[in-house]
Amino acid sequence: MSRLSEPSRRTVLAAAVATATAAAAGGAAGQAAADTTSGQGQAPAGPAKAPERLVDHHAWTSYADWRAGTGKGTRATAGQRPGLVIATPAGTTDYTDPHTGRTATWEYATWTSPVHRLSVPATEVIASWNAHTPDGTWVEIELKGTYSDGTDTPWYVLGRWAAGDQDIRRTSVDGQKDGKSSVWTDTFAIDDPATGLRLVSYRLRLTLHRTPRTGVTPKVWRLGAMGSDIPDRFTVPASTPGLARELKVPRYSQETHKGQYPEYDNGGEAWCSPTSSQMIIEYWGRKPSAEDLAWVNPDYADPQVCHAARFTYDYQYEGCGNWPFNAAYAATYKDLQGVVTRLGSLTDLETLIAAGIPAITSQSFLAEELTGAGYGTAGHLMTVIGFTADGDVIAGDPNSPTNEAVRRVYRRREWENIWLRTKRYNASGKVVSGTGGVCYLYFPARPTPRQRAALAAVGVRV
Repeated sequence: MSRLSEPSRRTVLAAAVATATAAAAGGAAGQAAADTTSGQGQAPAGPAKAPERLVDHHAWTSYADWRAGTGKGTRATAGQRPGLVIATPAGTTDYTDPHTGRTATWEYATWTSPVHRLSVPATEVIASWNAHTPDGTWVEIELKGTYSDGTDTPWYVLGRWAAGDQDIRRTSVDGQKDGKSSVWTDTFAIDDPATGLRLVSYRLRLTLHRTPRTGVTPKVWRLGAMGSDIPDRFTVPASTPGLARELKVPRYSQETHKGQYPEYDNGGEAWCSPTSSQMIIEYWGRKPSAEDLAWVNPDYADPQVCHAARFTYDYQYEGCGNWPFNAAYAATYKDLQGVVTRLGSLTDLETLIAAGIPAITSQSFLAEELTGAGYGTAGHLMTVIGFTADGDVIAGDPNSPTNEAVRRVYRRREWENIWLRTKRYNASGKVVSGTGGVCYLYFPARPTPRQRAALAAVGVRV
């Protein structure tokens, strides 16, 4: 769960729009606050309609995809899991790590994707990548887009990433803006969507780095981005229950780790994201080795959660909740993929659960908005592992006192609304942002036909 004493970075993503929304809402604030999740005072929900797609998720994953881009010093590799590697470096560059102060020289090569025209002109874009970065290597991911007014963004850095932390400290980059858009940790966002400005297309650029004259190389298997234009909304239409199934997912409590390794986001009470990631990684049968965990205090229970916190930690954000960093961490395990996307309804989640794919969802809420939670949060990750016969959500909620208490059942209507809305009122009555259906999806590199079909149904290309 996010540190409640500090504003979530998700709160500032749409600050200008939130202000405009509050002004337009005027005296309607009380009504909107009442019209949240209990269903009281609302008109009866009509039959659920197929939701309009508000998300464009695109990825480069195949040998043909890598060949279609423009490389300088890179080479596409074929095989069961095609990827991109350094062939002959394009040159060398010096990088001063802002978190250690160390300057080092690196060989580098670049790959730039073809232009992707968004089927949904976007107010926000979030990238995802899956890569192997052996010691002495790291990757940088950038985005350059074109606005609906015909002008271009600069090249924005969306992450400097390595699986380890001995060569560079993985980091987002603050302070990137051009007067029309900004990058907030891991999210490109149009500054004022109310103007109608949108991002209509983008290219992604990879820069692969390695220690000079070593011959090692990072390998990138997946690169993509999710663009979306989710309308401002305090409530969302109710969906009709369609599945009763529960997946057998391990249960881990972040509270078990309270006070442990405070250098990683003040310890376990803030580790909802890596704790959720670890649950789903282990659902797929993967786990760090004893050698991987040798650095963890042997007196600590569930050391793999400490490991996940360390290796998802964003040294600029000073937290473990960077969405793409969690997906990239999951993909460091053998034959797993990880992406960040948005879904449109609980029906989408039911489609995934039916195919055996759990999800990690991001939401924020007041304590009274989610019956049985017992807490409120400015931002929290939990797993969705199934649905009851009544359609209620079965969650693995890491903000629980023990591992045994992690399994929770939350009311469908309440949970659906807090996850999918983009606007809400905080405890002070101020309009702040919601995540609009953000989730992480982890799944096999070679999914079954049923899993592949379910992912395609929710807009994720494998």
